[in-house]
Amino acid sequence: METHKPKNRIDQVALAAFAAVVLLGGTNFVAVRFSNQELAPFWGAGIRFAAAAVLLLTISIMWRLQLPRGRAFLGALIFGTLNFGATYAFAYWGLVNAPAALGSVLVALAPLLTLMLARAHGLERISWRGIGAGIIAVVGVGVIFADQLTAAVPLASVLALLLAAVCIAEGTVLAKWFPRVHPIPTNAVAMVPGAALLLALSFLVGEHHTVPVRESTWIALTYLVTAGSVGLFVGFLIVLQRWTASATSYATVLFPLVTVGMGALLAGEFVSLTFVLGAGLVMAGVYLAVTAPAPARSTASVGQ
Repeated sequence: METHKPKNRIDQVALAAFAAVVLLGGTNFVAVRFSNQELAPFWGAGIRFAAAAVLLLTISIMWRLQLPRGRAFLGALIFGTLNFGATYAFAYWGLVNAPAALGSVLVALAPLLTLMLARAHGLERISWRGIGAGIIAVVGVGVIFADQLTAAVPLASVLALLLAAVCIAEGTVLAKWFPRVHPIPTNAVAMVPGAALLLALSFLVGEHHTVPVRESTWIALTYLVTAGSVGLFVGFLIVLQRWTASATSYATVLFPLVTVGMGALLAGEFVSLTFVLGAGLVMAGVYLAVTAPAPARSTASVGQ
């Protein structure tokens, strides 16, 4: 007697990868704080992705994984420039004068932006459920950080953080739009232009370039290169290959929850009722997004 799996059952591999992406991405904020204590922002981010690219290329060669070619190679370069270069450049620059809370809220707009851009590229159709889920999730993050959003922030910093969210969204959509290739060599190629852009910016703005001497910096940097870059972004592309671009982007909404949770666990920070309420809203928004039926895609524009 044949057993049939439910058609709407969530892919367990994708769900596990999504959970790993959220955990690693949220923990990265803690590691970056340690890194920034000794390394200038663009310099630290640049050497992080340069080292991660070398590691991924080595793994690709050892496992005989084929690097992206043709249109897939172009897609990896564009994805890397946006996702690793422009996103981190705008985010780091914006956060110089803006609180991390505001940055988290603005980056939480990435799912809504991804949904709109996916529609513009012909990958997805806009549904009221998707829009509603995004709004619920953004409101949840806003509730969590409501008491920190009253600080006066320069308009340029706000625009930079918004552009970071746009780059995350567009990078996610383009990664879905170009032909599918193994996530390890794809990230290996993508991190090269991202690291090059960040290092160029570091020299352009005259940052101080040092080699870490503190043990805490080396631990943080090692984590950011391995689990925080290789693990995070390989996992991200695994999810992206199995879910829609807009559903995958909801990982960014959960990053702040993990960061605050790690602070409560490791530093004994107080978790308020407001945080619990906001976390519930965020979880509700993500649940609505990832359990929604996949929208139909335009076969004329989707890379095979």
